Amino acid sequence: MNVLINAGPWLEVPPPGYGGIENVVATLVPALRERGVRVILASVGSSTLEVDELVSVYDTGQFGDLQKPYNQVMGIAHAHQARVVEELRRRDDVDLVHDHLEVVGPAVLAAFDGPPVLHTLHWDLHKHAAFYGDFPQSIAVNGVSESQLRRAPEALRNASLGAVHLASPLADRDVRAERGEHFVVMGRVCRLKGQHVAARVCQKLGLPLVLAGPVSGLGTQADLETVTQDPYHPLHGHPDVRYHADVVAPYLDGDMVRWIGAVGGRERDDLYASARAALFPIQWDEPGGTAVVEALALGVPPVGLRRGCLPEIVEHGRTGFLADTEEELAEWLLRADEIDPEECRREARRRFSPSVMGERYLELYERTITRSRSLRGAG
Repeated sequence: MNVLINAGPWLEVPPPGYGGIENVVATLVPALRERGVRVILASVGSSTLEVDELVSVYDTGQFGDLQKPYNQVMGIAHAHQARVVEELRRRDDVDLVHDHLEVVGPAVLAAFDGPPVLHTLHWDLHKHAAFYGDFPQSIAVNGVSESQLRRAPEALRNASLGAVHLASPLADRDVRAERGEHFVVMGRVCRLKGQHVAARVCQKLGLPLVLAGPVSGLGTQADLETVTQDPYHPLHGHPDVRYHADVVAPYLDGDMVRWIGAVGGRERDDLYASARAALFPIQWDEPGGTAVVEALALGVPPVGLRRGCLPEIVEHGRTGFLADTEEELAEWLLRADEIDPEECRREARRRFSPSVMGERYLELYERTITRSRSLRGAG
C-alpha cells in the first residue's frame, strides 16, 4: 500500500520540541513502514523522519507565521495543499491519503476527487461549525478518542470510522529515573490545560510543582520577557501570553511552583519519569491526551479532572486518579503513591504503543478504501 500522509506546513517531522500533530505522524510512520506500507510524507523540507518520499513547498516550518493577521498567512496552508494535489494529479500509485491538515486538507481533497482520504480529527470540533456541520461525505474521518466523536456534529459522526487513541514511542522503551518529590504539568501553557489550577492546589498542599512547556511558542524566560516587556510586540496580547503573565505567574515563587519553559529529549523524559505524578487539571474536553499516554509509559500516575478523553485513558484507582472537582483533585494528589508504576507501564505497552496505533490505522485504511469504492459505485 502506498499512503500519502499530509502533516501540513507548520512544523518539521519530528518537531524539535512541542508539536502535537507532527509528533503523532512521527510516531505512526515507522509503525506503518514496519508493516510494509510505503509512505509519502507531505511536510516541510527540513523534516528528518525516514520516509520513502518527501513532498514539500516550504523548506522550513511556517508555525511562526500563525500569529500574523489572517490576510498575511491565509495562503500558507493552501500553497502546501496545492502541492499535495499536484503530486496526486501527476501519479496514479497512491492508494490512500491520510490527512492531518485542519479544514484546508479535507476541503481541498474533497473538491479534487482523487484517491480515498482518511482525515484525522485532532482538535476542538466546534471551532468551524459551518464546515463541520456540512462536512463532505466523500472524506472518511477518525477521531483520537470516542469522547471527541460523541461531541462532534452529526455530519462528522456520519463520516467517522471510529477513534484511534494516540500512542507514544515511550511505551516501547524502558525509560526510568529516580523518583523525586515534584509533581509536573507537561504541555503548552494555556488556560485550557489548567496550569493555574495545578499551581493553586500544589501551593495549598505544600507540594513542589514543575510546569514545563512553551507559552505561545516561547520556550525560555528570556523569550517570554522580551514579549511581555514590549507592548508593541505581536505576541504581547496573545491569550496564552496574557494567561501566563496574569494568571500563572502570580503563583511562581521559584521554589514550590516553577515554570522551566520548554524541555525536550532526554531532559524532558527524565523530568517526567522522576515525578511523583503528572497533573491534568484540564479546563476543556481534551480530545487526545498524548501527555497522559506518555506519563503512563514512564510509570508516572496521571491525576486529573474527569473530562474529555481522560476516562478512556486512565482507569481510576488502577493507573491513576480522576476527580470531578478541584477539591477532589487535591485529595487524589496526596494518594498518588498508591498507584503502581509498573501497572502504568504495562497499560501503556498494551494499549498505547506505536504498533497498536499502526495496526488500528491499517484497519481504517482498508475500510476507507472500501467505503470510497462503495460511494463511487453508488454515484
